[in-house]
Amino acid sequence: MLDSILLRIAKNSILHEFNSSYTFDKNKLIEEYPFLKKEGASFVTLKYDDHLRGCIGSIIAHRPLLDDVSSNAVSAAFKDPRFHRLNENELSHILVEVSVLSEPKLLEYEDFDDLLKKVEPDIDGLILKHNGHQGTFLPQVWEQLRSPKEFLGHLSMKAGLNPSVYAEHPTIYKYRVEAIESKFDEILEL
Repeated sequence: MLDSILLRIAKNSILHEFNSSYTFDKNKLIEEYPFLKKEGASFVTLKYDDHLRGCIGSIIAHRPLLDDVSSNAVSAAFKDPRFHRLNENELSHILVEVSVLSEPKLLEYEDFDDLLKKVEPDIDGLILKHNGHQGTFLPQVWEQLRSPKEFLGHLSMKAGLNPSVYAEHPTIYKYRVEAIESKFDEILEL
């Protein structure tokens, strides 16, 4: 079960961009929560009144989880190219979700029909890689795209490819996530 400390790190990292007095002692946090120093891959998703407002993350663990969550929170709030920078007036409407990803595993499949059978709705996050293109969907995307065929079709488009790409047998990885979420105003500060 994920600890709310991840939400608190995300909140303080965002607040720091508005007011530099919001800081935290990384060493103290790591001492109290040793799992934060292990390399971890996370996504931070922000929603404004149930509409996506920012989502940035790491697919592969490459830095301590504390740094990954902090950096991705700031990027989701202020650097997601699909949205304007988060405004302080929006905070009371923001829901913060932190997802920690498992290590992606190569998904072996024979053809598209076999792939459809091996994808587990509501559980699997997927990464599609093909000829320099890449896209991923967190398992939470299953809430909008209910069937494996629809999920995979949209994933190919997110990667900048046509759904017909599956005839070319692209590389597919799957992963799981543990997620925790809360309204911004309800997250305790560090």
